[in-house]
Amino acid sequence: MTTERNWAGNLTYRASAVEHPASIDELQEVFARGGRVRMLGSRHCFNDIADTDGLLIALDRMPTVFEVDESRDAVRVSGGMRYGDIAPLLDAEGLALANLASLPHISIAGAITTGTHGSGDAIGSLASAVRALTIVTPSGEVRSLQRGDADFDGAVVSLGALGAIVDVTLDVEPAYEVAQHVFEHPSWDALLADFDDVTGIGTSVSIFSRWEHTDVADQIWVKQRQPEAREITRADLFSRIDGEAATAKRHPIIGVDPVACTEQLGVPGPWFERLPHFKLEFTPSAGAEIQTEYLVPRADAVAAIQAVRTLAGQIAPLLLVNEIRTVAADDLWLSSSYGTDAVAVHFTWKPDEAAVREFLPTLEAALPETARPHWGKVFTLDAAELRSRYERWDDFAALAARFDPERRLVNPYLERLGL
Repeated sequence: MTTERNWAGNLTYRASAVEHPASIDELQEVFARGGRVRMLGSRHCFNDIADTDGLLIALDRMPTVFEVDESRDAVRVSGGMRYGDIAPLLDAEGLALANLASLPHISIAGAITTGTHGSGDAIGSLASAVRALTIVTPSGEVRSLQRGDADFDGAVVSLGALGAIVDVTLDVEPAYEVAQHVFEHPSWDALLADFDDVTGIGTSVSIFSRWEHTDVADQIWVKQRQPEAREITRADLFSRIDGEAATAKRHPIIGVDPVACTEQLGVPGPWFERLPHFKLEFTPSAGAEIQTEYLVPRADAVAAIQAVRTLAGQIAPLLLVNEIRTVAADDLWLSSSYGTDAVAVHFTWKPDEAAVREFLPTLEAALPETARPHWGKVFTLDAAELRSRYERWDDFAALAARFDPERRLVNPYLERLGL
């Protein structure tokens, strides 16, 4: 029995062993042993999506793939590589991704499989940048899919239910710089009255709060692409919401040393050194924590935030920080932003999972019925409720059955989802 744990330390995997194949042949050999199997990425998931009582397979020792397309608008990379690994390689080529998550420590295959995202009104999740991918199924078959193929939109955000994603082709664009500003103590009433203006002030905008107060939030982080960035240090918008520019570098969690955070105070820098909140060489966020996140259609965003506001007295004692940010719509069947521009309401909780799980049904009942959970984080919505919130759910179930007819990838997580 392995003693491997996830990144936050709230889960010990039940697997008999963790295998690290170093080639497609070795991966197929591991699959050929039979039995239950799951894929293990950078271990940043806070639930048991990657857990199994069979074998875990990590792709971190597979051959490095980094191939820029001749058209220079795409790059093919290994699924087991981290975003923080490929970003400087891209930048050296004069290229960039459209977005990154708040931390660069996550693997590419794991991030797209769970629908992980960054922030930006006009920017989709990390999965929406996938142009093609190669999957090795539990039977050892190598399947390649590209955008436009019949199964492609179901195969990207796949919850690990199809097989091992050994390589991914991502859309890229010319490299750019980003400047990051932090504003403090904005009024919640004003934020919600001008919510579209607030999230549109930058390429990427995050609102942070500990919900110790219901009249003001803690901070707004604004990331702006250069040189087209709007002047925001004295913008009318921030005077209307009583926000004031931070005079020193900040961490999303008030009182925590910001040394792990990317540079702020409006100093421009490379895209991959500003789009994440945290630097690759540091432990991001708080480390020991639990995370939950729900995405709601943009039309339901203010109602969702107001619901959280009414629960502030119950949330604050459990919470490290709440982050609110935006994601553009996509066509990926199990994406939390499928078919709609979305607003993500993210909670980083203190590491008391029992108390968090006891509270989550109250939170989920208060949120709009359109709320969809992040697949890699803690939630308690049941299979029937989740199925009602994804119109392509049955199509995905059929796709998973075709890729894994012996159901070797099914684990307790997928069973709870009815998959």
